[in-house]
Amino acid sequence: MNKKILKFIGYIILSIGAISMLVPFLWMLAISFMEQKQIFAYPPQIMPKPFIVDNYINASKTIPLIKYFLNSAFVAIIATIGQVILSAMAGYAFARVKFKHRELLFFLFLATMMIPPQVNIIPLFFIMREFHWIDTYQALIIPGMFGGFGVFLLRQWFKTLPIELENAAKIDGCNIFQTFWKIALPLALPALATLAIFTFITMWNSFMWPLIVTNSEAMRTLPVGLAIFKGSFRETTEWGQLMACAVISVIPVILVFLVGQKYFIKGIISGSVKE
Repeated sequence: MNKKILKFIGYIILSIGAISMLVPFLWMLAISFMEQKQIFAYPPQIMPKPFIVDNYINASKTIPLIKYFLNSAFVAIIATIGQVILSAMAGYAFARVKFKHRELLFFLFLATMMIPPQVNIIPLFFIMREFHWIDTYQALIIPGMFGGFGVFLLRQWFKTLPIELENAAKIDGCNIFQTFWKIALPLALPALATLAIFTFITMWNSFMWPLIVTNSEAMRTLPVGLAIFKGSFRETTEWGQLMACAVISVIPVILVFLVGQKYFIKGIISGSVKE
């Protein structure tokens, strides 16, 4: 069979897969603008008639939706910045700085990736309690700033950089921190963007840990708030309002991915597969 025909068939299959993955999101978006009776109408109506925005208004009146959104945004952004900075410094140290037991320590970092996050919840909770950080931003942010994956990803990327660039910087009088900041870090932008996207999405969608360490309404993040919002319905679930909240919750994730998509793909293909 002609290669062009195979390529065309491949595009068709990928297009069908992409459309099928978009259908649930588009249906969620449509429901968020429908009245309750229209959602369960038969035959199903694809487009909202009439087109209403009351679901968004009523949802924000039922729960402090803006407060939950801002909490999630603050936690996700600060944790992402912290993890990118710390992982970049650790990754560069493992890639370029020679020190005793470097490989053993790096192996221990990799070993932490094999431990399910649920196993760490109880000891991590006790640590937060001893620091009196329960129901604070510190408990929501600081545990998310550390992770073995980021160190591994950036270490692999830094090892792909030509050592001649760093040697030239040393000849010009740069110390190790200046070399890292002026030479290595700008060249690692795709890997940094990849890590930032992964971390932001993880922190934004985090549910179990914020549920455990927050008690007050003022500290709740959006996933916890949505769960409580769904549980507040007594007789009939207001699906329009629930879908409105869900639409609001996925918008930042989509925007972050679209902005960093170019670097994300390059970082995954290049930095994480070379030694």
